[in-house]
Amino acid sequence: MTYRAAELTCETGLSISDIPADQWERIAPSDAPFVQWDFLDILEKTGCVGPGTGWFPSLLALWRTDEGPGETERQLVGALPLYIKHNSAGEFVFDWGWADAAQRAGISYYPKAVVAIPFTPVPGPRILVDASSEDSAALRERLIREAFDWAASEELSSLHFNFVEDEDRQTLRDLDCAIRLGFQYHWHNGGPFGHEESYRNFDDFLGRLRSKKRSNIKREQRKLAEKDVSLHNRSGDEIDDAVMRRMFSYYKDTVEKFFYGRQYLNLEFFEAVGQRMPEVLHVVEAEYDGDCYGGALNFFGRDRLFGRYWGQTRDINYTHFNVCFYEGIRWAIDHGLSVFEGGSGGDHKYDRGFMPTETYSAHWARHPGLHEGIEDFIDREEAAIRREIDRITESTPFKQLED
Repeated sequence: MTYRAAELTCETGLSISDIPADQWERIAPSDAPFVQWDFLDILEKTGCVGPGTGWFPSLLALWRTDEGPGETERQLVGALPLYIKHNSAGEFVFDWGWADAAQRAGISYYPKAVVAIPFTPVPGPRILVDASSEDSAALRERLIREAFDWAASEELSSLHFNFVEDEDRQTLRDLDCAIRLGFQYHWHNGGPFGHEESYRNFDDFLGRLRSKKRSNIKREQRKLAEKDVSLHNRSGDEIDDAVMRRMFSYYKDTVEKFFYGRQYLNLEFFEAVGQRMPEVLHVVEAEYDGDCYGGALNFFGRDRLFGRYWGQTRDINYTHFNVCFYEGIRWAIDHGLSVFEGGSGGDHKYDRGFMPTETYSAHWARHPGLHEGIEDFIDREEAAIRREIDRITESTPFKQLED
């Protein structure tokens, strides 16, 4: 569907390949690896999204057309990574209860639409606009309204903006979206939320923890070293096809070990990311007796490390904490990164210096009754989440906050 309004043209139902990479990269923040054209293209090209996956690309693009004498120039000024969903898998903002309630009320919940990065519970930019434009705020609002109109025209039940940034949260609230609170565990360089000076090194980080927490981390490091396990950090050109094939094997092993595991990604995805985006990858691998048996795949931006996938094909205790947490923290400190986002879930992260950090999503339903029900649920859920955060943080792992 294509139409014109003043000098702006809106297109919907696009694949990322329908938008020139150089145009997309103009508006996608360079320090956010998951909204890069390559990442979204890899998801599509490797079949991780598309037919049969429950994720159907339907990106929205806003173009500004300047017509001059004898020529017309079209420039991308805004976009949404938008997908039609026929289930709620791979989103990590859980709404199965809403779908059940809608069904009981005789309302079709699927298909719906999400503005999200598939299988990636990482807060970041979702409403992409040309930051150099003087009317960037108006462009954001225009994109959201266009998405509402499109969802209504397609008779979709609802539209969900997952893991949005603070910059967009108020705009979405002003446009009658219900704002849902969640939380993840993030490590901050300099203590809780960066209140102190950045750590000089890993020992400096340990020194700011309470003695019991510090001793536990040292013990977990020592126990793994006593098993003659060595740890290797790789990034950029050090990551080749062989490394990424091993990372896929670790990822698949983790998926298969747990009853709730779902394999959303394939070997082709891991290989393509390693070939096309090595400059944003950080890999930690554990080696025993000449064999690499476990590892974690992280992405990074200008000041953040994002923990994504991990696994181990040999059962050696303490591998998980060292590979997923301690080496990532060490690498973040050494490279001057401000935050290490540990991903969704995992209360065990708190004792290792990762603090509960609020995340947000925004939700709009076409049916007034469904929208009202979602708002009521979100209000009650938020009170429970804030109580849970208070419970978790009653005893801080950081000694300086006890004084």
